[in-house]
Amino acid sequence: MQLPRSTQPYIKVKGEWRYLYRAVDSEDNTLDFMLSAKRDGKAAARFFRKVLGAKHTQTPRVITVDKNAAYPVAMNELKQEKPLKAETELRQRKYLNNIIEQDHRNIKRIVKPMMGFQSFNTARRTLRGIEAMAMLRKGQVKGINRGDSVSQAVFINELFGVSA
Repeated sequence: MQLPRSTQPYIKVKGEWRYLYRAVDSEDNTLDFMLSAKRDGKAAARFFRKVLGAKHTQTPRVITVDKNAAYPVAMNELKQEKPLKAETELRQRKYLNNIIEQDHRNIKRIVKPMMGFQSFNTARRTLRGIEAMAMLRKGQVKGINRGDSVSQAVFINELFGVSA
C-alpha cells in the first residue's frame, strides 16, 4: 500500500488510510469536515452538500481544491442538482490550497502520536472533538476571541465542569 503524502489529510483507521475532507474559508475559519472511506466523486459531492447545506455557510464564488479528479465530477453533479450556482468556479491548484494545508497541520500534530484508530466511529468522534477545540482556539465561538485562553478555559469549564 502506498503511503499518502504528508500534506494530505489522511487518517489511519484499522490499519487503512481514510480521507479527511475539510472546508476552510478565506479567513481560516473551519466550515465543516467529513471522514470518508473513499476519495471519489460521490464522497466529494456528499461533503460539498453537507457544507453547502449548513446554516452558517453561503454559496461560494470560488472553491479552491487540489488536483484530485473527484472534484470536477462532484461540482458538475452539484451544479445540476442546484445546491451550487452555475457561476461558482472550481479552481484546482496545487499551491493555492495553502490555507487548508496549513490548517491540516494542527489535526496531524494531534492525530499522529495516536498511531491510528481502532474504529471508524472512534476516529470520527475524536476528530469532531479536535475540530471543535480548533474552532474554539480560532475564535469561532461567539463571545470568545482568538487567542484568549482565559475565556476559552472559562467556556470549557462552563460546558464540562473541567478546569484547565
